[in-house]
Amino acid sequence: MAARQDLAGDPALLQDLLTVRRGTAFFGRKLNELTDDQLKEPSLLPGWTRAHVVAHVGYNARAIARLMAWANTGVETPMYASPEARNGEIDYGATLPPAALRHLYEHSAIHLNVEWRDTPDAAWSHLVKTAQGRTVPASETVWMRIREVWIHAVDLDNGATFADIPATVLERLLTDITEAWQKRGTDKNLVLKVAGAPSITKLGDTAAADPEIITGTLSEITAWAAGRPARGITSSRYEHPESAPRWL
Repeated sequence: MAARQDLAGDPALLQDLLTVRRGTAFFGRKLNELTDDQLKEPSLLPGWTRAHVVAHVGYNARAIARLMAWANTGVETPMYASPEARNGEIDYGATLPPAALRHLYEHSAIHLNVEWRDTPDAAWSHLVKTAQGRTVPASETVWMRIREVWIHAVDLDNGATFADIPATVLERLLTDITEAWQKRGTDKNLVLKVAGAPSITKLGDTAAADPEIITGTLSEITAWAAGRPARGITSSRYEHPESAPRWL
């Protein structure tokens, strides 16, 4: 029997689906390299163990699957009942036995992939609402998940770095981050000068007369901008670049 194929036909969406599936496999590989005892150890995220990261990524897949059910049925199905419910879910998931935690990740990823695969072209434009209250087309859920699996694979602190993330993802991510800064007005007098990026070279407050210029490779600057450890970036104003403005 032939494998079932995506019902979506848009080439850009199909490319995003390929990217998210590669990221899901990458996260799964980094997870499988960890022993059960290592899941109890700290992640790169303050206050979270690796088990918290795995639980978050697993429950995030379930939450996005709820949005896809909304897009396909028209029945409003929020990602989470409340921010408190989301946080409680993650804290509970981090206490699961390792085998159950691994199963949560694998099963939720498969479920979400099936939801995407079986969503017809027309439904991808249906509007849903993110946990932050943004109204977006269902197609945006793929990018939401791309960010989750690739970034949190690094947060497992198991050897993955932002250099492992595809350049197309890094460029889009860095653009998202700097646009968020701009909306909050936290990018004043801050310019990012990106070396070796295919399509972006400068982002931030590029009209500033005397900006602080942060220079580095695409992967290094994106890691810094996302609030993760970064090496090799320089500041035109300070010996060591200060922390980036808040992103999320």
